[in-house]
Amino acid sequence: MLTALEVFTTVVVGVMVGVEFSVAFVMNRIFNALPEDSDQLARAHGGRMLGAVMPFWYIGSLVLSAVWAVAGWHHSGAGLVVTAAALLIVSVIMSLVLLVPINNRGKTWTPENRPADWKEQMNRWDRYHYVRVAIIIAAFALLAAALT
Repeated sequence: MLTALEVFTTVVVGVMVGVEFSVAFVMNRIFNALPEDSDQLARAHGGRMLGAVMPFWYIGSLVLSAVWAVAGWHHSGAGLVVTAAALLIVSVIMSLVLLVPINNRGKTWTPENRPADWKEQMNRWDRYHYVRVAIIIAAFALLAAALT
């Protein structure tokens, strides 16, 4: 049963990493290349769509990692799992404090009501997101290493 939990947790976190990596290094670059107001509209739509799903994914990944850490406490790799869970806690806190407030504003913007500094706010979100992606990649790598 522990093996199934380990594999499931690693896959869930790995897919989350893939989605967030894609947002950072693929989707936002595509959005930035769109003409006129399309960039802002695409980011608003993405913020609404992913903003509805990602809280469950982040918290779910953290809970799975915590359960793995507790269930496998006396197994090899437990320290890696605890460290991964700690990194996922950092990613959740970072999301709540830094990224979600910007996303909550951005997902309501239209070309008619967006603030003059909307691009600056989106660039700030991107910078925070790059750091968050690095954190969850590290967590994923630790979980993968704990499997061996």
